[in-house]
Amino acid sequence: MKTKELMLFGLITLFSLTSFSQDRENRFGFELSTGASLATSKLNDVKLKPGFGFEGIFHYRFMPHLGVYGGWGWNRFGADNSFAGDDVCFEETGYVFGLEFKHPVGNSSLSYYVRGGGLYNHIETENAEGDIINATKHGLGFQLAGGIDLNLGSNWSLTPGIKFNSLSRESEFEGASKQMDLNYLSLRVGILKKF
Repeated sequence: MKTKELMLFGLITLFSLTSFSQDRENRFGFELSTGASLATSKLNDVKLKPGFGFEGIFHYRFMPHLGVYGGWGWNRFGADNSFAGDDVCFEETGYVFGLEFKHPVGNSSLSYYVRGGGLYNHIETENAEGDIINATKHGLGFQLAGGIDLNLGSNWSLTPGIKFNSLSRESEFEGASKQMDLNYLSLRVGILKKF
């Protein structure tokens, strides 16, 4: 009985100290980011043009330098020639989640961050008129990211960075199975509001 009480007391003390040390800074945040996306490989032998995308993610910091994030993202790539015809677009949409490590650089208003997490996304194929002609099911992928957080004051930050997304999905197109491996880098600039 004493062991359980001692462990419970230790856990309560640990959580109290962690909460007390974080009271000086806000633990929640919301970030919007946008920018160019560049494919690092072909999508089922299709050469993708440079694309564009954005993400909206929520942050929760549960330790001084460690937190979780989750949200939604969208990326679009065009292609002149593909298995789906000429002048088509491939859109990746879905959810992102993971861990973030953020650490200040000295006593400055600058911090660096690294993120690692998962994706739960799918890939849509659109024709020149914008109609969806094919869509994969949602599935798991991964995301790696890094960048800087420049504190602008009043709980606002500018968050430029780079992200790598990787998603593999299978699709049926005109009776044939297609392996859709979408790997790309995103150069992003974001704005973060802490609360």
